[in-house]
Amino acid sequence: MASTSFHYNVNNLSSEDLIHLYKTILKPRLIEEKMLILLRQGKISKWFSGIGQEAIAVGVTMALKKEEYILPMHRNLGVFTTRGIPLSRLFSQWLGKGNGFTKGRDRSFHFGTQEFNIVGMISHLGPQLGVADGIALASKLKHKAQVTAVFTGEGGTSEGDFHEALNVASVWQLPVLFCVENNGYGLSTPTHEQYHCEHLADRALGYGMESHILDGNNIIEVYTKVLELTESMRRQPRPILVEFKTFRMRGHEEASGTKYVPQDIMDSWASKDPVVNFQSFLKEKGLLNDAEVIAIKEDILTEINTHLERAFEEEPIHSTIEMELYDVYKPYDYKDIQPNTETPTIRFVDAISQGLRQSMEQHPDLVIMGQDIAEYGGVFKITEGLMEQFGKDRVRNTPICESAIIEAAMGLSIAGMKSIVEMQFSDFVSSGFNPVVNYLAKTYYRWGQEADVVIRMPCGGGVAAGPFHSQTNEAWFTKTPGLKVVYPAFPYDAKGLLATAVNDPNPVLFFEHKGLYRTIRQEVPQDYYTLPFGQASMLKEGHEVTVIAYGAAVHWALETLDRHNHISADVIDLRTLQPLDSATIFSSVRKTGKVIILHEDSLFGGIASEISAMIMEDCFEYLDAPVKRVGSLETPIPFAPPLEDQYLPKQRFEEELKLLLQY
Repeated sequence: MASTSFHYNVNNLSSEDLIHLYKTILKPRLIEEKMLILLRQGKISKWFSGIGQEAIAVGVTMALKKEEYILPMHRNLGVFTTRGIPLSRLFSQWLGKGNGFTKGRDRSFHFGTQEFNIVGMISHLGPQLGVADGIALASKLKHKAQVTAVFTGEGGTSEGDFHEALNVASVWQLPVLFCVENNGYGLSTPTHEQYHCEHLADRALGYGMESHILDGNNIIEVYTKVLELTESMRRQPRPILVEFKTFRMRGHEEASGTKYVPQDIMDSWASKDPVVNFQSFLKEKGLLNDAEVIAIKEDILTEINTHLERAFEEEPIHSTIEMELYDVYKPYDYKDIQPNTETPTIRFVDAISQGLRQSMEQHPDLVIMGQDIAEYGGVFKITEGLMEQFGKDRVRNTPICESAIIEAAMGLSIAGMKSIVEMQFSDFVSSGFNPVVNYLAKTYYRWGQEADVVIRMPCGGGVAAGPFHSQTNEAWFTKTPGLKVVYPAFPYDAKGLLATAVNDPNPVLFFEHKGLYRTIRQEVPQDYYTLPFGQASMLKEGHEVTVIAYGAAVHWALETLDRHNHISADVIDLRTLQPLDSATIFSSVRKTGKVIILHEDSLFGGIASEISAMIMEDCFEYLDAPVKRVGSLETPIPFAPPLEDQYLPKQRFEEELKLLLQY
């Protein structure tokens, strides 16, 4: 990899500015050198070195205002030190102590802090790029004239999230500074095996985006150019891609080493050390002498050692099972709002539409995002008319990029805004699966940041839509701690639960069965109201058998029981799958002694399996027969109506119910 030769153009920087730059770039270097010693002593578990790349993190952070968000990577220690985070807290974080930022639940820089406007990475790298889009969108909607800076490496630019995030930022003209640290290797894979263009900055052209290439080892060039760019971005909001040419002088992490790097390349880049060269420059200019350098280093080392001592003296972290479980979800004080108006009979689809409209009225900062949801009103016309009432800023058409839009929703939450993301079909959430289960679900547990996001999931079969538009994939999410999963069967429940989903600060997957949209009608209050999560609905009461279902399966069960009205059954509509109303289930099972669980999802690994196991563990002595599960076939859902009818469990439920009653 080539690099420009060092030329320090001080521009209008004063002597004080230059000395401050030196002290700021020196601090992360000295911390790292100390960490490498502690690593060899076995006192910390892992280290990702940024030695040789400090100028980028420091220069970018100094160019931004303190209230502007930065999303760094694991080699950007300079972001944290430049923002003034107390070193004792950083050291506690790396030691897994309570004074850190994640209560010992995550390591390294996998954390964020609202106090310092930093949002740390997750190991999947790509999602933070879209999160930066969301933070920048919030600043633009609130007219804050702020820039959001996000870091990635040259390896991360191969991920789809990178391309989605750049495209969204360009289409929406978001003030995101995309910082690509091109440091030569993705672990051991060199750049010529990572991409085939000459410069990564060239990719900006395809997105209609401005780009720049900077010498990432030149602290003055980084600081002054980024300062110039960010001032321009505040005046004229737009994204800019900056490629910083640099090099990773140590292993991807210390255990991996650098044997795969030719020695002549190592020697060449060692001569471009950003700290050593800047120090030499200041000494040549007469701004520093040897004694002053020694004094500055001694001051920083004293600070490091003092804070290290505090961190080592801190008690080992202690928690309990109850504390760990409590921190999976942000506490939510549910407020029961009762309607006082007329209750006309409306369709399921109308109840959802009303719920969206009224939630938008309740929450002026709520944004809805999705494909074709603005002028077109969505493929199911649920958002029709919302754009005219609330405007395109709040009802936003998106490019076809589920991952980046879910990440942008996370960014909005970090910036204090609520959002709803509409999956055109629940099947398509697979394209955004990673940010749902690894970002939204885990963020509150990791560092106390809520993911105030609702993802609407039009789902289900019975409409001859085939394998890619008919899945009901709730089981993908019910097993992921940190997510809430709602699946109503009736218009009244759908509207009230949707209002609660928006109010709840935790991430909610809200499943809406397409087959119910225009077939199920019910009296629904016109007014705004809420319904609690975790409370099932007892639709019928009996003594022979407990029938448990949700979504369209509730209606199949009721239709079957209507044909066999001699059967005395409790019929439980779960309504929410996470949290699950186990108390209602257990109470009914203890009364009837027989249980059948019906769901539309394929049988193996579905939520019926979990409910069955819970019943076996808690109610075994009350059972008069094995718990019966009924679900769809273990195949993808087919298109042709005869095949789809055979796939779905509607008819098999009737047969299995009869067999259970005869047991």
